[in-house]
Amino acid sequence: MRRRTLLAGAAALLAGGTAYELDRRHLLQERDADPDWQELTIPLQGRPTEVFSADGTRLHVEVFGADDAPTILLIHGWLESIDLWHHQISELSRDFRVVAYELRGHGRSGQPRNGRYDYEVLADDMQAVLDAMLPPGEVCLAAGHSLGGMTIVSWAGRHPESVHVRLAGVALLNTGMSDFVRYATALGNRTGYHVHHAAYQALFFTPVAWPRQFDRVSYFLTKRMALGPSASIGAVAACHRMFTRTHHPARSGFGRMFLTLDLMPAVAKLTAPAAVIGGRLDRLLPPWYSERLASALPDLVEYVDLAESGHMSPLEAPDRVTMHIGRLARACLLVRPVTLEGRAFASAGIEDPPSGEEAAAAGDGAATGAVAVDGAPVIAAGDAEEKPVSKRPRLRRRRRGSPPVNTEVEQNPASR
Repeated sequence: MRRRTLLAGAAALLAGGTAYELDRRHLLQERDADPDWQELTIPLQGRPTEVFSADGTRLHVEVFGADDAPTILLIHGWLESIDLWHHQISELSRDFRVVAYELRGHGRSGQPRNGRYDYEVLADDMQAVLDAMLPPGEVCLAAGHSLGGMTIVSWAGRHPESVHVRLAGVALLNTGMSDFVRYATALGNRTGYHVHHAAYQALFFTPVAWPRQFDRVSYFLTKRMALGPSASIGAVAACHRMFTRTHHPARSGFGRMFLTLDLMPAVAKLTAPAAVIGGRLDRLLPPWYSERLASALPDLVEYVDLAESGHMSPLEAPDRVTMHIGRLARACLLVRPVTLEGRAFASAGIEDPPSGEEAAAAGDGAATGAVAVDGAPVIAAGDAEEKPVSKRPRLRRRRRGSPPVNTEVEQNPASR
């Protein structure tokens, strides 16, 4: 009787293991056939170099595009790597010099000997990259996703005098500055703060590794935590690959930082023209975080709400993200601001921001405080129709004291 029970148990385990392996192989075949995965596995032809931060931490940096072109600095987020920007690098490096680096403890960057993972060393890392990769007297556009956006704000808080010396503009994607976890919805809208807090501690702050094998469990966890429902299996697999390549000390170190981090006071120091891009379906940092950040920025030029995107907008809505970063870069990098006070733009067809009276006189789509880039009219909520974009570069900015910026709501052209 006992032997039969053991044999039955062994047969059940064998059958279950076989079914699991067959299902995993089917998932891998589905991934390999996905056009997104095929594109994301094509190696980017960058020029690698190394930069050392103030504490000696080695940072992996890659440069794409012509060396004499205007510079865009890309900073990825927590548990990510340069691969997050694959689509943006492929397109933007045609017209710009794109510099991307990997945060300490991520990808090919080194781990700090002192074990520090906090917002201050992130600012030091960014300063080291700017000093090494940006020639004196030149400015760049900096774009940061999630923790990368926090890095830019932290840097501005520590180096406010350098903001207009180094940055012509900034793009902040899927990021927040404080109250992390409190408004997260990864486990559902009805799940309370305490449940989310406990789950995040178990997943991110403990030595337990993110599931390394790409199977149904890791697929579900990755997609549920970081991407929207319409994300392709290729995008999910790319995120899973980045997550598993992040060193555990960086994952848990920065994870603990989020519990008490508050960068809102530093937002006021980020005085360069800024665009905020959020994902309507972002479960890690829901739209509340992007809206709060946008309302606090001193020089907001655009707020974009990607209606079908989760937290990984550069992978989920690559064309839209690339377009907005590129459009802001073309407007900001054509010329330098001629004054720090008014930050006026001259020549190259870039006009000074209109006064409140001029904006009000412009009629519909240009009310007082209205914001647009390249002259593109703001799209009202629920309006997914594409509007024509002026060919002349133009940058309008919200003046201090003006009403909150209007929102541009965008629908992805197709569910990916």
